[in-house]
Amino acid sequence: MPLSGADLALSLLGGFRTLVDAAIDELARRGYEDVRPVHDYAMRAIAAGADSASELGRRLSITKQSAARTITVLEERGYVVTEPDPRDARRKRLQVTALGHEVMRTGESIFDELREQWARRIGPDEFAVFEKHLMTLVGTVPGRFDAPGWITRSGSSTAD
Repeated sequence: MPLSGADLALSLLGGFRTLVDAAIDELARRGYEDVRPVHDYAMRAIAAGADSASELGRRLSITKQSAARTITVLEERGYVVTEPDPRDARRKRLQVTALGHEVMRTGESIFDELREQWARRIGPDEFAVFEKHLMTLVGTVPGRFDAPGWITRSGSSTAD
């Protein structure tokens, strides 16, 4: 019997959560026990140009205050720094540090390992078909950075 539409959505979300939880656990085993999924989203958004709390909030679909709290945590852990803007001395820009980039690269490597584990579980040919069909259904563009805010939204934008 096929899954209902709601069960399909929950299964896809479950697959995402299973991969992310396993990646976070593995990051902890490799010495990055303080990394959370939102930290990766934030660092990727910052690396892609979100250089202020306001812009990070917009990209993650969270409030400016939530973005500022995330930035504080990332700064405390050495994953991002604020630097003076060379074009405007009154403004500070966010930058991902070498350690932050290392964490992101390590996470990417872990996700590659998890992908290979899944491929071994159902067979590489079946997994290739699964990926092909998934890309047909959801597109080839990776997920957006706004998942932290999107998952908790109540119908309106939460960004300031």
